Amino acid sequence: MLAINFKPFPNLTTENLSFRQLVPEDAKEIFKLRSDERVNQFLTRSQYKTLEEAGVFINKINRIITNGGGIYWAITKKNETSLIGTICFWNLQPENYRAEIGYELNPAYWKKGIMKEAIPKIIEYAFETMKLHSIEADVHPGNSQSITLLEKIGFVKEGHFKESTYFNGEFLDRVVYSLVNTKSGR
Repeated sequence: MLAINFKPFPNLTTENLSFRQLVPEDAKEIFKLRSDERVNQFLTRSQYKTLEEAGVFINKINRIITNGGGIYWAITKKNETSLIGTICFWNLQPENYRAEIGYELNPAYWKKGIMKEAIPKIIEYAFETMKLHSIEADVHPGNSQSITLLEKIGFVKEGHFKESTYFNGEFLDRVVYSLVNTKSGR
C-alpha cells in the first residue's frame, strides 16, 4: 500500500507554469472558477454564490493535503502569483496505487496549451514520486475538449456509464479514462 505524504508541499514548475499550494489570497480566483457557468458546465458540483465559500474550500483542501487525502495545486504562469487554474489528485486509493485527476482553468486561458503542459507534469509527479500505478479521469461525455486532451496525453477509455450519476434532479452519463504507469513494474 502507498504511504502518502505531501510534506513539504511539492511545488512544481514547467517551462511556462508553476504549481503551488492554495493560499487564502486565492479565494477571489477560486470563486471566479467555481461560480463560472462555462467552467462548471460539465461538472457535478453546485456553483459558488459567495466569496466565503471559496475561503472555506481553500481551508478544506489544505486540511486534506495535510492529512494525505489528496493533493491540489494552484496553477500560475511562471514567475507570477495569480491563480489561473487548478489541478489535483483526489479519490486516492492507496491500496490500489490509484488516484483520480481533476483540473479546471479560467476561460481566459482556454485553448492556449495550459493543460497540455500542466497534466504531463503532475502525471510525472504521480508516477515517479507518489508511485501511483494508474490515474483515472472521470469525464462528462459532452466535454469533448477534455476527452481529446486526455486521449492526446495517452489516457484510454475504460468505459461509458449510462446515467450513473445523479445531480441536480437528473441522471447523467460519465466516461472513465485511465492512464497506467507502464514503468511501475506492478
